[in-house]
Amino acid sequence: MKCTLASAALAALLSQPAVAFVAPAASRATSATAHFSATLEDTEVAGDAKELERQRLKQALLGRLGGGKAEAAFDPVLVDPLTKDPLTLTAKAGVILGGSTGSSGTRLTLRSAEDSDRVFEGRTNSYINLLEPASDTSEADEEKTSVSKSPVLSSLQTLIPPPLRSIIANATNSDVEYIPMRDLFTSPSVSFAYERGWRQGFAAAGFPGADKEFELAQEYFAPVGKSVLVDMSCATGLFTRRFAKSNVYDRVIACDYSDSMLTEARRRIRADSEIASSSTKLDLVRCDVAKIPMKTDSIDAFHAGAAMHCWPEIEKSLAEIHRVLTPGGRYFATTFLGTYFNGVASAERATNGGADLEQNLQAFQYFPSVDYLRDLLLDAGFEKDKVDIEVVGASCVIIRCEK
Repeated sequence: MKCTLASAALAALLSQPAVAFVAPAASRATSATAHFSATLEDTEVAGDAKELERQRLKQALLGRLGGGKAEAAFDPVLVDPLTKDPLTLTAKAGVILGGSTGSSGTRLTLRSAEDSDRVFEGRTNSYINLLEPASDTSEADEEKTSVSKSPVLSSLQTLIPPPLRSIIANATNSDVEYIPMRDLFTSPSVSFAYERGWRQGFAAAGFPGADKEFELAQEYFAPVGKSVLVDMSCATGLFTRRFAKSNVYDRVIACDYSDSMLTEARRRIRADSEIASSSTKLDLVRCDVAKIPMKTDSIDAFHAGAAMHCWPEIEKSLAEIHRVLTPGGRYFATTFLGTYFNGVASAERATNGGADLEQNLQAFQYFPSVDYLRDLLLDAGFEKDKVDIEVVGASCVIIRCEK
């Protein structure tokens, strides 16, 4: 279902938490009100039905600016991660452009258009949680709970050598499931360390560094022009902030599985004064890359920096990326060749009688070669002549794909 221009205007307003909260000012509220009033005037169309819709959306916008109760609109990109049904987006009435909502932000509710029992929540000063519904009764049937739901346990796991983490967690606690390549990054200690030395250490594998990697991604995404960009496995927002400040994209959606990474990303976004003046709409979304909560053919540029080796369901994840890309949309990613993790893989085998661990128990994905990676991308739906894989330094892989 296509949104009207007016619906898009409302969705745009609801998707800019960075601008709303980095540097609150009464003057910004005034200018924002004028801007969106102008947007609505530009979208007037003939016909009674369309005029009624325009008036409804105008009232909804006024509600978001403090003039009344907010109404619902469909998000132009986000969907239910399981059913892929559209989501209606509503927010608690109140002023969001002037800082009067306080430190708690504005509560957002996203409800499946086809199943009213599937409700997702978020806040404008943190992130939208599309990993799981707010009240998911199916969780009661699960045999194990993810370690990501326990920050304390997650942090303690980082003190255990990688080859032993999953074995100890899964063998000693029947109520907790630990998947290393997913749950390591749910630890608050890892989120704290990520831009304080952790990410910089990737230079040993040949990673060019954040600034150069961003430049390479921008060059590859240039043909898509003004667009919607996804920064998957965004971690602390190292690249998210750069994409948002570039003013190249209409909307940036930064995604991660980890609550602690998204919390640190939001903190850094709010501390970056340049983002406040950016024209880019910025959202943070918690989700699983194997179940991307976005419409088919909706994303023009998809970025995943140093991430693929941390995706447990790599085949499903790449297929999902191909699905959400628009025809001509581009995927830019960096990751490691498996040789970089030889020491970790050897230690894992030593703890397992010399045999390889099951993939979901491994610390990382160990991509053995460029050909192996290319086959994964072809199986996901990308065409051979639109896949380019480059190895930089000892083990850094740069991937460029076009749908």
